[in-house]
Amino acid sequence: METNKSVNIFSSAFLAVEYVDSLLPENPLQEPFKNAWIYMLDNYTKFQIATWGSLIVHEALYFLFCLPGFLFQFIPYMKKYKIQKDKPETWENQWKCFKVLLFNHFCIQLPLICGTYYFTEHFNIPYDWERMPRWYMLLARCFGCAVIEDTWHYFLHRLLHHKKIYKYIHKIHHEFQAPFGMEAEYAHPLETLILGTGFFIGIVLLCDHVVLLWAWVTIRLLETIDVHSGYDIPLNPLNFIPFYAGSRHHDFHHMNFIGNYASTFTWWDRLFGTDSQFIAYTERMKKVEKND
Repeated sequence: METNKSVNIFSSAFLAVEYVDSLLPENPLQEPFKNAWIYMLDNYTKFQIATWGSLIVHEALYFLFCLPGFLFQFIPYMKKYKIQKDKPETWENQWKCFKVLLFNHFCIQLPLICGTYYFTEHFNIPYDWERMPRWYMLLARCFGCAVIEDTWHYFLHRLLHHKKIYKYIHKIHHEFQAPFGMEAEYAHPLETLILGTGFFIGIVLLCDHVVLLWAWVTIRLLETIDVHSGYDIPLNPLNFIPFYAGSRHHDFHHMNFIGNYASTFTWWDRLFGTDSQFIAYTERMKKVEKND
């Protein structure tokens, strides 16, 4: 009885979203996107799309999303939004980070990306425009991927902080006590594999079109670069997401090394009390600012 009631609720919600979507004016970007997608299908093989297309999407988005944070260090006005003001970025650290990123991207992540084509073939994941999911279904599946990844990240990240393991793997990611956007994927190769597994679990369970791969990597990169940015920007659209951790939450993890283990949401840290030091620190800083 309860199951039927839940199904009816979700069905009604789905129909309501479809109805609202039908009332909205046609997206002016849809036709150019459709033409570009069909052109891609007509001129490239599935292997090229899944492999080199995914690599290009990852590299282009990663450094595009890192660009604002990189430029902020040259804009005096933005310094007031930097969380750890006493620890500015250095050219030495950024160059070191960039070199490690290139190794991780092309020697660790690229071999994994090469398996994308075989994954889509094995599970008959479609590429065609006709079966492209509607935007709200794509968004819902990306949210599901985020919840799954966040859960995996919390528990495995917390394990990597165990005193018997930390110095061998996760310590590399914590070389920079004040994080910056490009440092998001600066990690030991084993950590890239261990924590990166969480990214793929949602894809295996929820993927119904190859576009989900690129939509999910877009959202995940945007999120992880944002929380590593080192800046707390007012009116950041991501901060309007319920339970979103944000840059201050993760910045404290880099500053404190203990607590705030989740990647995207706050609920696991709140449930297990691993955000207690962050909450105490936030309250203390509020009192200091009030007295000033």
